[in-house]
Amino acid sequence: MQPTERQDIRSRFMKVDTSNVADVLDEMGFPNQGLAAEFSPFPQDGGQIAGFAYTIRGQMTPYPLGGDAEKMRACQGISADEISVWSGDGEGICYFGELIAIGMKERGAVGALVDGGIRDVRWLGHHKIPVFARYRTPVQSIGRWKVNAWQIPVEIRGATTKFVTVTPGDFVLGDEDGVIVIPAAIIEAVLVRAEELTAKEVQIRAELLNGLSLADALKTFGHV
Repeated sequence: MQPTERQDIRSRFMKVDTSNVADVLDEMGFPNQGLAAEFSPFPQDGGQIAGFAYTIRGQMTPYPLGGDAEKMRACQGISADEISVWSGDGEGICYFGELIAIGMKERGAVGALVDGGIRDVRWLGHHKIPVFARYRTPVQSIGRWKVNAWQIPVEIRGATTKFVTVTPGDFVLGDEDGVIVIPAAIIEAVLVRAEELTAKEVQIRAELLNGLSLADALKTFGHV
């Protein structure tokens, strides 16, 4: 996919809701793509995330203070219109903070999805770097948790299943309702159908404002 195509797809996804995307995935036979309810935006007014998945995985590994060279290597591979997707077995510690975020943003990254902790929340907001994560913590990963792989399929906590597999190149969309993952093979088909549902909802809202009853709206437009 060409960079201009990726930009266009991302721009269009930012105009649809995760709820409509979830409904489309149900229609297409992908009912378990929603992520766990714990994922929240940081800061709370940080806005939505939308981008192609760039995956990073780590594990709890005690080691001397001084940095994680593998983590730095992993972060350097991200590119435009991608979201870093962080996974692993860490609990209570931060995978992602301000300095890593700035470095990734310089490479074109458009946000992060963290199945674990983040810190520097105020500064992530200041730099306008949208992040969805399970929790925030001041405790760093250095000395506790190391990156061991990137750009591989990873497991992220799910809403209707224990985990959702996120593969490099999948599309990640998050808003006020939560986060959902669109498999790479069906990104464009899901987008087109979600845009259709969005257009229908716009019509319904307009008709309701003009006095149409909900019952009549459902008769006219069907379930959405």
